[in-house]
Amino acid sequence: MEYIYASLLLHSAGKEISEESLRKVLEAAGISIDEVRVKMIVTALKEINIADVIRQAASFTPTVAVQPATTTAPTQISAKPSEKKEEEKKEEAGEETIAEGISALFG
Repeated sequence: MEYIYASLLLHSAGKEISEESLRKVLEAAGISIDEVRVKMIVTALKEINIADVIRQAASFTPTVAVQPATTTAPTQISAKPSEKKEEEKKEEAGEETIAEGISALFG
């Protein structure tokens, strides 16, 4: 995340996002630098118009379905214990997969 923040800081200051400038910002913040990540970020951002991305993100309005607080979801009493255990295992496996995917993104 620090690399993205540093890139946004450079963009906000009107500076060029280059390997050298990104390194300087990260060094000033006391962050140990991973050269591969620096090169990756700079290469990826060359193809992106950051101002447009920020503008699109600012205009994005998420829609969320909200249920009234007084409504309760019906419970399923007829489920057998073995079925519940299988569902719990599937949910745990799904959470582990998501956690692995997220950790792969951020190293």
